[in-house]
Amino acid sequence: MAKACWPYFDPEYETLSARINPPRVSVDNISCRRCTVVKIDSVNKPGILLEVVQILTDLDFTITKAYISSDGGWFMDVFHVTDQQGKKITDGRTVDYIEGALGPKGHAADGMKNCPGKRVGVHSVGNHTAIELVGRDRPGLLSEISAVLADLQFNVAAAEVWTHNRRIACVLYVNDYSTNHAVHDLNRLSIMEEQLKHILRGSEDDDKVARTSFSMGFTHTDRRLHQMLFADRDYEGSGVTSEVDYPSFFKPKITVDRCEEKGYSVVSVQCKDRAKLMFDIVCTLTDMQYVVFHANISSNGPYASQEYFIRHMDGCTLDAEGEKERVIKCLEASIHRRVSEGLSLELCAKDRVGLLSEVTRILRENGLSVRRAGISTIGEKAVNVFYVRDTYGNPVDSKKIEALRREIGHTMMLNVKKDPGSAKAPEAEAISGWAKTSFFFGNLLDKLLA
Repeated sequence: MAKACWPYFDPEYETLSARINPPRVSVDNISCRRCTVVKIDSVNKPGILLEVVQILTDLDFTITKAYISSDGGWFMDVFHVTDQQGKKITDGRTVDYIEGALGPKGHAADGMKNCPGKRVGVHSVGNHTAIELVGRDRPGLLSEISAVLADLQFNVAAAEVWTHNRRIACVLYVNDYSTNHAVHDLNRLSIMEEQLKHILRGSEDDDKVARTSFSMGFTHTDRRLHQMLFADRDYEGSGVTSEVDYPSFFKPKITVDRCEEKGYSVVSVQCKDRAKLMFDIVCTLTDMQYVVFHANISSNGPYASQEYFIRHMDGCTLDAEGEKERVIKCLEASIHRRVSEGLSLELCAKDRVGLLSEVTRILRENGLSVRRAGISTIGEKAVNVFYVRDTYGNPVDSKKIEALRREIGHTMMLNVKKDPGSAKAPEAEAISGWAKTSFFFGNLLDKLLA
């Protein structure tokens, strides 16, 4: 019998078009008086818009305007960006990084995996073990989680915690306190996993209520948190109203229409503007298997208007009312997950095992519930940021803040301030003369891996 022979396929062929037509990146500080204009022209490929937006947001840029066009085989984007202070991007090293990350070398090496952003979902990252947790949120849960890790002699080097519709998603990076290295002992990991599952389940016996994993692969942290909550169907809320009654200006106005002329579905989003809004929307559309062909992004004062011309990956538009409703619910959830109206507490102290457990215990004992958190360790210093409300979801009473000051003010530097998105944001208060800083998780793992 004759042996079947298959034609040879050169693996280099897949990247041939990108090598013939490498991406062109322009960082322009002349054309616009107030913003830096970043232009990208490249061969189109799946996920490229999310990749570009991810790189820009990981640099903590604010995208004030954007024009997206990726019909056919070519991808052309224009972004108007500023830094967090609303100024142009003039630092030479930052400009070089943008051109490198978005240019030919960045794309050829697969920028999604190699950009210095937030990576998660690996069993170990450098000297740290990554843990993913999803479950039903309740007051004091973060305190219980951190107490378990402290009792098992795991130090939390970095973490990001989101809550939405009474669900919680966490990504934690831990190491062994005695060695400062990732944990490879399968028995210890198994014990930790079982105890964390028990904490997340609470009084419920259903294993589906909570999930703990040490999954393999590379995924951006914020995207992974979106994926975890999306898979947990937090956009449905299990028929439960969210604990936080968002003010009217926080409630996005989302519509899905049809562009008959070009055969697109048009998703229009109007809401209060905030950092990383475009990333959250593009991330959700991408994970729902929709392709963005064109988009117009703009902001007018405190409000944002974003319009996306999309189709499903199979080329179909959104025609069924149920599908439209699901897209609207999922986009609303993706926008609200990062909204943290109310107080933010920024604490700085010398890092040690059990520090997170101690801080979250004090917050719980003072009647404060953590809605979102960012934990980082730089050198010997731990910087923790908590967005809090009281246990009933209401704004925090000033008496509780005073009690908190008295309890931890002598051991940690504390900065208390209203979230800038709050409708009633008074002047920020600072303690111990610690300069006001903002927490940005974007470059944290680079410091951890250094």
